[in-house]
Amino acid sequence: MPEYGEREKVRFDVTGTECVAWHYPGTNGACVIMAGGFGVTKEPGTDLFAARFRDYGFSVLAFDYRHLGESGGQPRQVVRMREQLADWSAAIGFAAGLPGVDPARLAIWAFSASGGYVFSLAARDRRLAAAIAQTPNADNLAASRNAARYQKPGAMLRFTAGGVLDALGSLAGRPPRLVPLGGAPGTVAVLTTPDVADSGPALNPDGRYPDWQQAVAARSALRLAFWLPGRWAARVRCPLLVLVCDQDRSALAGPAVRAARRAPGAELVRLPGGHYAPFLDGHEQTVAAELSFLRRHLLAVDPVRATGSRA
Repeated sequence: MPEYGEREKVRFDVTGTECVAWHYPGTNGACVIMAGGFGVTKEPGTDLFAARFRDYGFSVLAFDYRHLGESGGQPRQVVRMREQLADWSAAIGFAAGLPGVDPARLAIWAFSASGGYVFSLAARDRRLAAAIAQTPNADNLAASRNAARYQKPGAMLRFTAGGVLDALGSLAGRPPRLVPLGGAPGTVAVLTTPDVADSGPALNPDGRYPDWQQAVAARSALRLAFWLPGRWAARVRCPLLVLVCDQDRSALAGPAVRAARRAPGAELVRLPGGHYAPFLDGHEQTVAAELSFLRRHLLAVDPVRATGSRA
């Protein structure tokens, strides 16, 4: 279990709704802003890595998206991509004002579906000095087609029907129809790929996070299926590290590798294993690669960038 050391609960506003985050104070002036994957709250999604970054002097801000975890927002367990991108923007601005943080030394870190956001954020947000996309879902359409190989037709039809009914019900103000984040083939769940077996040991070992509601509104997954975040890769403005696992059967390595090759100057790290290997057997190798990247790009900031002037 990670040793969290000193961390404090902090809050920031996004269009009138409160987001809740953990702030790990650092010593080197740089800050890494983090969030969990699809439907994954800040503790299971970031604790393991945030503690390691903090141990090497980085400040960390790990937040819950609106509608999830401790953050506000109604209805609950709804994932909206545009809202979550706005949450990222607000979190980056908040991190820049934290005590001891140099606003010229900000990085973002995310994995899985949230890792896909990294391409868009790194392309559009000039405040970022670096970005890490860990096992990112760069092409949700390709991932959805692949996931269908591990699901039974009847369950796929029930899932789609549930998503449509949930979307229609939302128009009438009905509560969300929730579906589990993961399950066995034949069950109605967001993912039934072989990687699901590793999700518990990776994110919730020994039931460490009993408050994490491992379900989302069915409409959320339908929207996600048509999003192609890797298309932003060619416009990335800051140093980018893309870390993929070659046997990933959830986010898929191929689209992420292609996105990394389109991103100017991006660094690509390939590891063996499935989607959750960076939390399990590949953790030390992953942390070593990410810390090396963060040190090189956040602890040697160009003086021109430090003044706020960027090309």
